[in-house]
Amino acid sequence: MHHQPSRRTVLATAAASAVTAGAFAAGVPSAQAAVPDRRLIRAIIARMSRAEKVGQLFVMRVYGHSATDPDPVDVASNQSEMGVSDAAELIAKYHLGGIIYFSWAHNTRDPHQIADLSNGIQRAGLAHGTPIPLLISTDQEQGAVARIGSPATLFPGGMALGADGDPHDARAAAHVVGTELGAMGVNQNFSPVSDVNIDPANPVIGVRSFGADPQAVAALAAAQVKGYQGAGIASTAKHFPGHGDTGTDSHFDLPVITHSLDEWRRIDAPPFRAAIAAGIDSIMTAHILVPALDDSGNPATLSRPILTGILREELGYDGVVITDSLGMAGVRQKYGDDRVPVLALKAGADQLLNPPLLDVAWNAVLDALTSGEITDQRIDESLVRILELKARRGLFRNPYVTHQGVDRAVGIRSHLTTADRITGRTVTLLSNPSRILPLPRRAHRNLLVVGADPAAPSGTGGPPTSVLAKALTDLGHPAQALPTGTAPGQAVIDEAVAAARGKDGVVIGTYNVTAAAAGQIALVEALVATGVPIVQIALRNPYDIAWLGGVAAGIAMYGWTDVSMRAVARVIAGRAAPTGRLPVAVPRADDPEQTLYPIGHGLKYR
Repeated sequence: MHHQPSRRTVLATAAASAVTAGAFAAGVPSAQAAVPDRRLIRAIIARMSRAEKVGQLFVMRVYGHSATDPDPVDVASNQSEMGVSDAAELIAKYHLGGIIYFSWAHNTRDPHQIADLSNGIQRAGLAHGTPIPLLISTDQEQGAVARIGSPATLFPGGMALGADGDPHDARAAAHVVGTELGAMGVNQNFSPVSDVNIDPANPVIGVRSFGADPQAVAALAAAQVKGYQGAGIASTAKHFPGHGDTGTDSHFDLPVITHSLDEWRRIDAPPFRAAIAAGIDSIMTAHILVPALDDSGNPATLSRPILTGILREELGYDGVVITDSLGMAGVRQKYGDDRVPVLALKAGADQLLNPPLLDVAWNAVLDALTSGEITDQRIDESLVRILELKARRGLFRNPYVTHQGVDRAVGIRSHLTTADRITGRTVTLLSNPSRILPLPRRAHRNLLVVGADPAAPSGTGGPPTSVLAKALTDLGHPAQALPTGTAPGQAVIDEAVAAARGKDGVVIGTYNVTAAAAGQIALVEALVATGVPIVQIALRNPYDIAWLGGVAAGIAMYGWTDVSMRAVARVIAGRAAPTGRLPVAVPRADDPEQTLYPIGHGLKYR
């Protein structure tokens, strides 16, 4: 590990000659938010050049596991996309205020490496011009979206926590995640997802949401804000003004939310109000059209009526507003990449996330500032919020982390135990008409585990059929794994039917079954026809069971990573009771206007 500057050096350089970091509550424990002094923040801003001010607004991706010595393939990617070799050069060239980590950018190999990368990034931020530490962020939502895998502690995602329904558990999970992220130098998590998911066909939110009940989502969102920030890192509620009622993915198109103003206030607003009341550090915008809030045709990210009129003025929020990725199609359809960042700032955003071409975006904002289209006063307003956030999270005091701190926090036994305990409370038993569950503990049942093996978030284990089969075997029910995929053909179905013969039961993991999932439906029908009892597990969306007749039991898990597979195995084997309740309604397949299972449904063992 590189030698770190002394604490005295960090304090002296962070605010340069104008101020000292001691004014930012030196000595405050890292998990306790310091109270920034706005006069000293403004003194730092007064020293900054316009180029430094513009850079501070951007949060950017960078390829590589090291800030100064990435692998050649990552050097090539950085050169191709940004004209630099590594993170240190990127920060020096553009004076960036933040870096976002992705597994696909090779930022997250292992906890010690992540800590070293974070330290290298912070050294770069303090090495040039006006020395300012960086916000280092990632999307560690858990469940379907996790950028940092094992040995970090992994929890199920939002909808699973919604099935648990306990704000104390949601807060505990966030506190564990926040503690581990902070130990690795990640000081801002783009979580919790605060969208109320009322469209079962939502392709981009779905199980990332806590559920369909606005008040329940609000309680869990607020709890997670307190968990993350109580652990010393910034939390980010997303995606404002609410991305939960759309069948369009804003990564690829521009969704339209047709809620009236009253519907928005009743359905979408409560979680964001609750997050603000809980002291949320940052809120992320959505690339969606909401005509009832702004009929200009601009997505929310570029809408002054939404970001300033509603978020700032109506909801009273004065924290950091960060855009969703500016590389997504939803924000790029109406304007060019040179106009999008300028319009986002004019709308009321503070941080500009991951533009596709940084030089285009950065120069466009600098040109707008130079020409007077954006005033210095407007930029300074955003800088005050950003620097106050950095001060509040202790970054001016000491932005560095250690390997010892990683070892004391990341993937420790108490955290893993907490994850298993909370995940166990998310298992939702939807149907059990023949009372096949739980399997009798004294009588071994030979089982076949088939089904989809969807790709897991990087480093989160899998494949789920193998993990589930091993967990059941370890619990006394020998199980054979036979992956059948998300679209099994007749040959695969025939193989599964043959493997089921002689078994005492079949456990099948289904994945997002709809009318279009003919192969999965045919597989279940063929297995039911064997007469062997079939236990169905919805690995992602809980709506699958509506399409699958004849199963002996149906379970919703809302996720398919290892921690969830171990939890459902304990329930199937009778080592734990199912206690989860649906946080969304499951509509009938033949008549979606009718409800098959309502919010709150969940069977128990008797």
